[in-house]
This record gives sequence, structure tokens and C-alpha cells, in this order.
Amino acid sequence: MAWLPYAGPFIVFLLLTEAARHLPGWQHVFYLVKTAVVGGLLVYWWPVYRREVMAPLTAGEWLLALAAGLLVLVLWILPEKFLPQAGSSLGFDPRSFGWSPAGTRVIAGCRLLGAAVVVPLMEELFWRSFLMRYFIDRDFKEVPLGSLSWFAFLGVAVLFGLEHFRVIPGIMAGLVYGGLLVYRRKLSLPIVAHAVTNLGLGIYVLVTGSWFFW
Repeated sequence: MAWLPYAGPFIVFLLLTEAARHLPGWQHVFYLVKTAVVGGLLVYWWPVYRREVMAPLTAGEWLLALAAGLLVLVLWILPEKFLPQAGSSLGFDPRSFGWSPAGTRVIAGCRLLGAAVVVPLMEELFWRSFLMRYFIDRDFKEVPLGSLSWFAFLGVAVLFGLEHFRVIPGIMAGLVYGGLLVYRRKLSLPIVAHAVTNLGLGIYVLVTGSWFFW
């Protein structure tokens, strides 16, 4: 099952996220657990996709990833009051679980670590490395990274948006991350851009207290 290392971490993440929706008082525990479990799965399967993930970037590509990540961050935050959303998010306020100040900082730090490191790697492996190629050929590993099929490119962007409550910003993010992969054919480029977006969003949330973005 060549797909399992790419889809397995994502499936586990979704299942634990859905479970947490039914036990909101344990939301922080579920997040800590799913970050640890999914991170462990990524480490376990690391040899499968190490070359994809670690493809070296030039200085220009690092700047491109930074700019793209910040662009998605702006597209995620600014339209908040103007665009419809699919359902509602519970939000994640690390102060609401009754832990000590030190414990609250640990929860916030783990939330930021998961969002900025685990999630970009997990999602880009699933959406851009696996599914975008699978839509072209079921034997996806025979499809070069970044191969352009408009059905795959647009389909993955839409599905990526539907994964999020903020569907339209999600689709725009999917177009940006997918475009980076098609442009340079390096998975590391959208991974870095995605990490920049999520890290920037986490910092914004912590500074402003806009917990609904988490």
C-alpha cells in the first residue's frame, strides 16, 4: 500500500480531530495526543518521503516560500468578517482548560508546534504529493512531483478548502501551495510556505487572542 505513508497520518489526524469535537473539554488532550501520534507516524515513515521533503531550496525559493506563506496568511485573516464559512470552529484557547500558567504555556507551545511543523508536513504529503498525483494516475509514484493536470490541481485545491471551515480562503491557499509545487516541482517549497502561514497565524492568535482562528 504505497499510499499509506502519505495518507495514514492525515487520516489519523482527522479521526482524532473529529473525536475532539464531541469532547470539547478534552480538546487540549486530543491535540497533544494527535500531534504526538501523527508526528510519530511521520518519523516512522520518514525514509519513504525524505527526499521529497528535504529537496534543497535556493535563496530565491526560500524568499518565494516566505512571500507565498505570508500571502496566504493575509488571505486567511483579512476576509474573516466577509466570507461565509462551512460550520463553525470550536477555537482553541489554551487558557480555558484550567491549567497553571506554566501548563497553559506548554499547551500553547504544543499547539503552535503542531500547527507550524506537523500539520504542514502531513497535509502537503497528503494533498500535494499523494492526492494531486493520484488524480493523474493511481500508480501515483510514477507521476513526477508537480505534474500539471488541471483536474488534479483544481480538484485538490477545492478539496483542501472543504477540509477547512474557511472554505474560500482554504481554496485560495490550496491554489497557492499547489502552484508552488507545479512551478518548481519541489514539495519542500509548499511545505515551507505552509509552515510560514501556520506559524504566522499562531503568532497572530497568541498576540491578539483571536482564538477562533485556532
